[in-house]
Amino acid sequence: MRFLLDEAEKIVCAVLFLGMTAIGFANVVVRYGTNYSLAATEELLTNGFLLLTVFGAAIAARRGEHLSVTLVHDLLPRALRKPLFVLAAALSVLLLALSAWFSWQTLTNQLSSGIRSYALGLPAWYYQAAVPFGFALILIRYLQHAWTVLRGTGDGGSDA
Repeated sequence: MRFLLDEAEKIVCAVLFLGMTAIGFANVVVRYGTNYSLAATEELLTNGFLLLTVFGAAIAARRGEHLSVTLVHDLLPRALRKPLFVLAAALSVLLLALSAWFSWQTLTNQLSSGIRSYALGLPAWYYQAAVPFGFALILIRYLQHAWTVLRGTGDGGSDA
């Protein structure tokens, strides 16, 4: 069970990528084998990329490999680096919490309005359902990384 909790986003990304690869391959085979296209696969692949990006960001947050600009951090004296890291972590947590909240609002809006997807006619919330949880997972993984860095047991790209 511990493995599933620690590696949840990696498992989700692997399953998503495998499924997207299979769908893309099937589309190519059908297109070149029959001169028809599985146009609806574009909808599935686009939403798959969205989920792959969100859950991939959770992997990066856990490892401390998220995009960052370290110019100011590197120019500061060592004593000011930790407070800067704490400020950056607090702002990141705020951004991720707001992203989770707004994506949850989008999900509830899609549920209440009954909007459907353009190609397959599926309820649009099917594609949105994992996004707020993905942002919450990024938030949790980022907090885990920040805690590791502040305890001094991890690098995280900073000398916090």
